[in-house]
Amino acid sequence: MGPVETAVRNDVKELGELMGMEPTLAELAYRVAQEIDNGGGEEGRQMSSLSRELRLTLQQLNDGHGGGADDEFGNLAAPD
Repeated sequence: MGPVETAVRNDVKELGELMGMEPTLAELAYRVAQEIDNGGGEEGRQMSSLSRELRLTLQQLNDGHGGGADDEFGNLAAPD
């Protein structure tokens, strides 16, 4: 397990009990993080899209737990 996947697993664990579709979203986040740790697919050419997908997935998980723009994830879906 690489550093991104480890961080994602720790972040998801801090959310507490996952409900509804959240377990599926968590598994998606783990898989995307694993791909990032493995170099981003296609010799790194997918790194940007994988990173964007991970941000969106984590944002959706966080929002499902009552998070919003003012919590630690901020507005991950809209990079500056």
